[in-house]
Amino acid sequence: MSQYKIIFTGPVGAGKTTAISSISDAPPVKTDAAASDMTKNRKSSTTVAMDYGVMSLDGGEKVHLYGTPGQERFDFMWDILTQGGIGLILLLDNTRADPFQDMRFFLDAFSQFISDTAVAVGVTQMDLSNTPAISEYQKQLQKLGLNPPVFALDAREHNDVSLLVQALLYTLDPGLVSE
Repeated sequence: MSQYKIIFTGPVGAGKTTAISSISDAPPVKTDAAASDMTKNRKSSTTVAMDYGVMSLDGGEKVHLYGTPGQERFDFMWDILTQGGIGLILLLDNTRADPFQDMRFFLDAFSQFISDTAVAVGVTQMDLSNTPAISEYQKQLQKLGLNPPVFALDAREHNDVSLLVQALLYTLDPGLVSE
């Protein structure tokens, strides 16, 4: 049985904790604390170390899901969590002031990990703000020399998050995902 580790990252409120909760086969481990800075304007609690969940693939493989804190002050956890990881899920909140700036920031922060593995991008909150469109994200990524899978998703929906994880796994190795 194979074991895989996928990292979820993105800005505060993008849906990392929710996404992991929606696809984990076991109750996820969360390290939330009360928000005490400007984060509290977006949500009452925030991840301070990591979120952890696990999902099973056909054939008995396990995918360990690790969510990073979204705040830059906890960036020391980012390097720790990526060790042994096979790929990155970048979640972006389409309602934020400049989601492309968020995208560039996280792609830069995880650039070495991405170059060693792969990335897939999920855009949340598109039901609240449908601009920028997915095609605009793709154009911005292409300008950066990247062509990852990009999906609009609702982090609460198991199928949406599962599709993004499967796209990442397929990017890494088409044999990892069964039909």
